[in-house]
Amino acid sequence: MYIKKLCITSLLTLGLLHAQSNIGLNVNNEDLEVGASIDLNALTYYSDSTSYTLDASYLHTDGDNLATVGVSAESTFQGVEGLALGLGIKSVFADDFIAIPFCAKAKYTLPFNYSIPTTSLTTSLAYAPSVLTFSDGESYTEFRVEADMEIITNVHLFTGYRNINTEYDTHDQTFNNSFYGGLKLSF
Repeated sequence: MYIKKLCITSLLTLGLLHAQSNIGLNVNNEDLEVGASIDLNALTYYSDSTSYTLDASYLHTDGDNLATVGVSAESTFQGVEGLALGLGIKSVFADDFIAIPFCAKAKYTLPFNYSIPTTSLTTSLAYAPSVLTFSDGESYTEFRVEADMEIITNVHLFTGYRNINTEYDTHDQTFNNSFYGGLKLSF
């Protein structure tokens, strides 16, 4: 219980630190996820077309917990307006399971006019083979797809789907396979 409180408090604190950072909460009938992202460019006063971020999340499912911390770089894709691609690495911690997956992300901001709020579609994939999976783990795979709409300046509603698979030495486990919805605040 102490670790859960510490993770949630840390994520809330991280989300409030700097501009262009965000904190979000998503839920469904069985799961709760808190996530935060810090823009490292603003933290270090670095200005470039590539955006570096530090991400952290905590997912509580029915009896299981999963925490992640990662760093990524994201930049616009030349030739396709509204498309941004990102690559990174993160650490994943669960019961008797530790992994360091590589991550890839694509975000497309839909070209709506000003009468429709800013809307984007995001998909991400994270994978850790056995060489990057420790404790009782054998491999880790995570897939997400998400739709996000900025309904008020710096306030986003989003919905998505996530599939997280943890392969252990003795068995495979679908850690989470669900749809969710939530709210995100940007600073």
